[in-house]
Amino acid sequence: MLQKYSKWLMLIAIPAWVVVSFFAAQALVLGLVWVLVMLKVPLASMNDAILNATSTALIYVITLALIIGVPWFVKKQKVSLVDLGLHKLPTWMDILITPAGLVVYLLASALLITLATSLVPGFDANQVQDVGFSGLTRNYEFIAAFVVLVIAVPVSEEVLFRGYLFGKLKKIVPVWAAVLVTSVLFGMLHGNWNVAVDTIALSVVLCVLRQITDSLWPSILLHMAKNGIAYYFLFINTSFLTTIGR
Repeated sequence: MLQKYSKWLMLIAIPAWVVVSFFAAQALVLGLVWVLVMLKVPLASMNDAILNATSTALIYVITLALIIGVPWFVKKQKVSLVDLGLHKLPTWMDILITPAGLVVYLLASALLITLATSLVPGFDANQVQDVGFSGLTRNYEFIAAFVVLVIAVPVSEEVLFRGYLFGKLKKIVPVWAAVLVTSVLFGMLHGNWNVAVDTIALSVVLCVLRQITDSLWPSILLHMAKNGIAYYFLFINTSFLTTIGR
């Protein structure tokens, strides 16, 4: 009986550790910025896109270092590449399954957003997410945003959520519970309600891909594809979304 309850307790403890590590990483980066300001480093004169790209990358690196490094340092609990789903190179099946996953995600997201719009008072499906980059004009700014949003963030979030969190949870609780907790937490950490609903749908599909392929690569590729599409409409073809329905 005690063992049964301890498993469900871990269903709370592991996600809590992910959240604590994520916010601790943000606090450490803010602390670093404060120190640099105190040392008279001219951060204000630096390019905003480059600063945002650097700080975002640091936050994810520190988060992963805390999540994986602290348990190893304290209790010698190692996290292997097998645990993260990175024990093998991507296969053709991993690549070919990505478009199918993208279609399923888009349909699931549209369904959930439609339901939320109908059932939740004040739900704004058109609320824009702040991705940390705005007013880009120079080529290197677009490149920095692309590297962060389409490459670094998808890889980091997949290792963190579908690799570490989902990989840990599915070993101790039913897969459906691991999918639910991982997806709800993933959505909550993305802020806006409409973004949360969309990312919950995305996470469910990503978890399913991770489960059926025993690899993290399909999840990474799908996440990159999704963010790549968003990048295109946010920064390249900015007029498309505003002309829909006219």
